[in-house]
Amino acid sequence: MNSTARYIGHNGRVTFLDASRDRLPQMLADVERIVRFESPSDDLDAVAQSAVLVASVLGDRLAQAGLVAAPDVIVNDGVTHVRWRIGDGPRRVLLLGHHDTVWPHGSLNTHPFAITDGILRGPGSFDMAIGLVQAVHAIAAIAEQHGAAAVDGVTILVTGDEEVGSQTSRALLEEEAAPCAAVFVLEAAGPAGAVKTARKGTSMYTVGAVGRASHAGLDPQSGINAGLEIAHQIRIIAELGNAALGTTVTPTSGRIGTTTNTVPAAASVDVDVRGASLAELERVDAQIRALAPFLPGAALSVAGGINRPPLERASAAGLYDRASRLASQAGIAGLTEIAVGGASDGNFTAGIGVPTLDGLGGVGGGAHADSEHVELAHVPHRTALLALLVVDVLTDGDQA
Repeated sequence: MNSTARYIGHNGRVTFLDASRDRLPQMLADVERIVRFESPSDDLDAVAQSAVLVASVLGDRLAQAGLVAAPDVIVNDGVTHVRWRIGDGPRRVLLLGHHDTVWPHGSLNTHPFAITDGILRGPGSFDMAIGLVQAVHAIAAIAEQHGAAAVDGVTILVTGDEEVGSQTSRALLEEEAAPCAAVFVLEAAGPAGAVKTARKGTSMYTVGAVGRASHAGLDPQSGINAGLEIAHQIRIIAELGNAALGTTVTPTSGRIGTTTNTVPAAASVDVDVRGASLAELERVDAQIRALAPFLPGAALSVAGGINRPPLERASAAGLYDRASRLASQAGIAGLTEIAVGGASDGNFTAGIGVPTLDGLGGVGGGAHADSEHVELAHVPHRTALLALLVVDVLTDGDQA
């Protein structure tokens, strides 16, 4: 399509696709401001400052559209989250995102923000600065075309700890989602722009072994080697997956001992579990908690558990049908869906029974990787699709 063409709907109004194209320069400026501020999840001060920035950037766009600009800034256990509740009516639609990233401080030096040949790059650009910007511009476009009342009942929630399991935001996002008819998650799209209609659930564990220290040279036989114990357990843990059901159980990082000449008295391993059903997560949970020591005198401990329930397709099916019906109005031909192994905060909202559609954010690739990028040609289309979906849900399809 010609990016300069005007798109007029059946009612004579400029369409959301046209409005989104007009807004693209503002959107790119907003993304740049967010990407240029580093917000690794483990730096709570940086996350707090990032929340202030996000509140300013997104709030400015809402204010320009005649909507509430000042958000609620919510701090739970030191982690800062940002929420806008638009209008005074019952909550109907939740737009969900996060402003923390996996990228450490200094990443802008090695992965600078850049736009070249229609590709936007920078740490956190795909996951998920572009999604945050698309969300607020979609809401602003609705308000500008239909008035502020047209988005009464929309909540925008931007959390600060999604990348590390949402321990401080889970209750908040479940509370915000509970009364809603739909949750739209602005996480990055799948390949070729597929929306995400299913996600595996996740569990996180630390399995610890306790032995007895002794001098590795003078008296090794008096020790109980916790490193050997944890090595034995790692092999057992790694066999708990079920490839046929898509369940993966992966030992990841670990720690053994204190010094090079001491039989280690303590060791531990972190374990990442992914499962497509709650039954599989519960099976693995029970088997990890049933692990028994291998070495005489050793002891085991298990910390952690099921973190995010699966986002099963049934939760997304109705919203995906809406999106497929509306996609052509956003200039998207043949919207597709995908099931993925990664989890998001959409797992939580689906887990409490609220219809949830994920992957409505940017199109591109390389989340958490050196190749992270956004394809700018898709930004107006994705923004328009979100606007159409919000209107469709709020009017229950009356204006579709």
